[in-house]
Amino acid sequence: MRHSGNIVRCLRGGLVALIGSIALTACTPQPSFRVVDGIMLGTRLHVIADSPCDTLYQGAMAIDRAAKASMSIYEEQSLLNRLNRGETDQLDTHIAYNIRLADSIHQLSGGAYDITVKPLVEAWGFAGREATASPNVDSILKFVGMEKIRIEGDRLIKSDPRVAIDLNSIAKGYTVDLVAAYLEHTGAENYIVDIGGEVRCKGHNRQGNAWRIGVETPFDGNMTDGEYIEQRIALQDGAMATSGNYRRFYLDANGAKIAHTIDPRTGFSNPSRLLSATVVAPTCAEADALCTMLMAMGDEAACRFAEEHPTLPLYLILAAEASAEQEYEELFTPAMQALLIR
Repeated sequence: MRHSGNIVRCLRGGLVALIGSIALTACTPQPSFRVVDGIMLGTRLHVIADSPCDTLYQGAMAIDRAAKASMSIYEEQSLLNRLNRGETDQLDTHIAYNIRLADSIHQLSGGAYDITVKPLVEAWGFAGREATASPNVDSILKFVGMEKIRIEGDRLIKSDPRVAIDLNSIAKGYTVDLVAAYLEHTGAENYIVDIGGEVRCKGHNRQGNAWRIGVETPFDGNMTDGEYIEQRIALQDGAMATSGNYRRFYLDANGAKIAHTIDPRTGFSNPSRLLSATVVAPTCAEADALCTMLMAMGDEAACRFAEEHPTLPLYLILAAEASAEQEYEELFTPAMQALLIR
C-alpha cells in the first residue's frame, strides 16, 4: 500500500495515547512464550508471545474496552454511535485513523469499499438489525458515500445528518494491531495475535519457525474453528485477514443469497463466484479493509485487481464454473504464492 509508512507512524501514535489509559501492573519475567486466550470484540482472542509480562490478559482486555467504547456499532454509547446520531462531532485517535485509512482504500477500490455503507447494511438485516422487507435502496443511497464525510481538525463533518459510519470492516484488524503494538511495548520480540481469524505476527513460533496461519474452506455455513483448512500460509512479520460470504448470509423469499458484504455503489448484495478473499499486508487494519474491498468488488473485478497487483499477497477462492470437475478455483498473486506452505 502506498500509504503504509504513514499508517505505521499513525498507529504508533494511537497506541501511545491508548496505553496512557491502561493501568498496567508490574511484569514478572517469564522463562518462555506465554499463551493468552479469551474473548475480545465478541469473538475469540488467541495470543502467543515471548513477552516477559505476566499481565498480558489484563492489557488486552483494557484494549478491548477502549476499542468497543470508541468504534463499536453494538455498544449504544460508543463514540461512533454518538457520532452517527449527531450527538457529537468530536473524533478520537482511533476513529480518525480508521476514516483516513478507509478513504485511501475507497479510492483504491473505485468506490467498492465505503464505510458509510451502514444504512444499507442495516436495511438488509445485518449489523444487529432486522431486514427491511423491500429496502428502498435509491433513497438510502442518497446519504451513502465517502465524499459525504470529512475530517476538520478533530471534528467529523457530515454533509447530511443521516450519514452513518460502520467500521466493522476495519476496526477488528486495527484492534489486532493495537494488541500487537502493546505486546512490543511489553518487550515481546516474537508473537502472534489472532482475533476472530484476523492475525498479526512477528518473528518466529516456539519451534523457531515462521508462524503458520490457515485459510478456511469457504463452504456455506462453515462455523468451525479451523477444522477445514484450504491453504496454510507462513508469515514472520506482517498481518493477514480473510473476508468471505459463507457465514453471514441469508436466503430471501425467492431463495436468493443475501450476503453481509453490500456493494455501496449499487446498494445490493453482489452476486459473485468469489467466496473468500485473503490479504497479507503490513498492518491488520489494511489487510482487513482490503479483503472486504475485494469481496465488495465481486469475482471479475477482484481477479483483475489481483492480476494488476502481483506484489500484493492476495488469495482468492471462487466457486468453480458449473462445468468444472473441482468445487473451487483458487487465484494467488506471485507474492502470496511465495508464502504458501506446500
